[in-house]
Amino acid sequence: MGTLSTLFAPERIAVVGATERTGSVGRAITENLLADYRGETIPVNPRADTVCGVESYESIAAVPGVIDLAVVVVPPTIAVEVVREAATAGVENVVVITAGFSETGGEGAAREQELTAVADEFDLNLVGPNSLGIISTGVGMNATFGPDNALPGSISFMSQSGAFITAVLDWANDRDIGFRDVVSLGNKAVLSEADFIREWGDDEGTEVIMGYLEAIEDGEGFIEAAREVTKDTPIVLVKSGRTEAGARAASSHTGAIAGSERAYKTGLEQAGVLRVETVQDLFDFAGILNGQPLPERGDVAIVTNAGGPGVMTTDAVGDSSLSLASFSQETLDALTETMPEEANIHNPIDVIGDAGIERFETAIDHALKDDRVGCAVLLTCPTAVLDFDAFAERVVALQAEHETPMAVCLMGGDSTRAAATRLNSAGIPTYFDPARAVRSLDALWSYKQIREREYVPPKSFGVDRERAREILDAATERGQPQLGVEALDLLSAYGIQTPTGTVVDSPADAVTAAQDIGDPEVVMKIVSPDIPHKSDIGGVKVGVPLEDVYDAYEDLITRAREYQPDATILGVQVQELVARAEATETIVGMNRDPQFGPLVMFGLGGIFVEVLEDATFRVAPVSERDATAMLDEIKTAPLLRGARGRKPVDQQALAETIQRLSQLVTDFPEILELDINPLLATPEGATALDLRLTIDQ
Repeated sequence: MGTLSTLFAPERIAVVGATERTGSVGRAITENLLADYRGETIPVNPRADTVCGVESYESIAAVPGVIDLAVVVVPPTIAVEVVREAATAGVENVVVITAGFSETGGEGAAREQELTAVADEFDLNLVGPNSLGIISTGVGMNATFGPDNALPGSISFMSQSGAFITAVLDWANDRDIGFRDVVSLGNKAVLSEADFIREWGDDEGTEVIMGYLEAIEDGEGFIEAAREVTKDTPIVLVKSGRTEAGARAASSHTGAIAGSERAYKTGLEQAGVLRVETVQDLFDFAGILNGQPLPERGDVAIVTNAGGPGVMTTDAVGDSSLSLASFSQETLDALTETMPEEANIHNPIDVIGDAGIERFETAIDHALKDDRVGCAVLLTCPTAVLDFDAFAERVVALQAEHETPMAVCLMGGDSTRAAATRLNSAGIPTYFDPARAVRSLDALWSYKQIREREYVPPKSFGVDRERAREILDAATERGQPQLGVEALDLLSAYGIQTPTGTVVDSPADAVTAAQDIGDPEVVMKIVSPDIPHKSDIGGVKVGVPLEDVYDAYEDLITRAREYQPDATILGVQVQELVARAEATETIVGMNRDPQFGPLVMFGLGGIFVEVLEDATFRVAPVSERDATAMLDEIKTAPLLRGARGRKPVDQQALAETIQRLSQLVTDFPEILELDINPLLATPEGATALDLRLTIDQ
């Protein structure tokens, strides 16, 4: 066990607030513990000599000997003091059942801060407050006020909703699904999902971690913990509250596309978590990960006695990341010799409806022998010639022989129940719907790939951090929360290529700046923190000849004034004209998520970024491997690789730009949003032509 070992394996538990009052939480917890807990249950109630037939103590300080766990069920007004008393008495583990903390408003939030301060002072392992409690079947402990204890098993389960736990336990008990540990997280004042992930990752009795979460406060800590644990222990989560509300408050392209749900999706993927959207998938995935070996490859064999359901299964494979196995000639020859002429020997194998157990077994055996098969779906419909119980026994024997992961579809009712029980007891999951079977095998394959990931730490580039700090500090001193192209030096300080240019505030200076660049034509852009989309108002002129620079300056200023008379105009940027032959406009950006921190985006840039939303994301810091992978993940990736005779762009330069931007926004947490758009990608490199960022002053 890990650092929370005594929380889940206490020898003595004190219930502070234990009572015999009918319908009370204190009574429910005390009775639950007395029913199954193999250790000592100690009621604490100053107004009772005994509770449920067990001697009661006036206070936790009055209890003789060591107490491993205190379960606090007292009014919120005295809960903090009770926790302090427990800590002073030497208790290291506390579960606060009591509600009335941050979930109730300002007064409750202040009370929760006091609770956290006590826990920090005494280094307490504290669950809750506002928690249903915890369960550990290893010691028979049901320290909850739920109606049922869990059955023993090897799945550990956490939930932010106590009601969800009671529903899950009721459902699981009906299906003989067991658990190792169960935790109601409550308000997570001290211990969070990351702490329990670490604990269960170290626990040899936990094979799968399952959870229901509504929010993750420390995204960075969660990713770090889950990334380490998923090397050996799969994590399957339902994350509710999917919303794009966060995007409404964003001012940049990246922020508008990101939103809170995007951050969760990206963060959970990087953490190696298998995220599901339904309770059914939560249990399906956890069940197959708990009972089946991982596939060596993602090729599926389907064996069925019904053509229609076989086609349904094939469609489900097409919707997944799996593929339909292509049998070897040896397998096809063996099936030809052993199957009737009417049977289909190609995948999916249809042994046809008159198949008895021997034919079914033979077909399955040949399929599982094939090295091209990584996993299998076995699908049966009721017939007069097939005994489901015998089928289950043969499948269990075949699994033991071949050790190939499989899922079984028993498409029937009462006649399949005994067979399903036999298969499930052997760790072979059963389903009615073929799509569920395929999704579950897909989860196995996904976790196989997660386990094989090798985490590569991000590079640290040599940069001019002092120069970047000067630029940001100067903006803060000016009271300027938004910066544009005038801050391109910020990118240069971090080694991101930018065109030669300067910001001027008069037409004469514009001419001088153009002459200094030394090219026959220049680019000119209005510079205003109040006009983010310059091209929409004609605020960008490309290919301006030297003789037209003076007039172009005045025209840009006039357009800006007409568009937004109260806008702050800093001037006009005069910039070298970067060759666009065979160039592709991309975007690299960042939106700082409250939970996960800097969310870095790469995608197709220019004016189409928000229209097409062809973008991919990573939580910073971004490694070279992840940056390179981002280039391949967008739908328009063929443009980067060279489509229709175009030369491929310098993808190494793009990947390095992503990494350098990641380092910049990691180094400076005051940068809230940032867009480099366009980041012009050419065969010779990548150049940032425009910039927009928002800083927290």
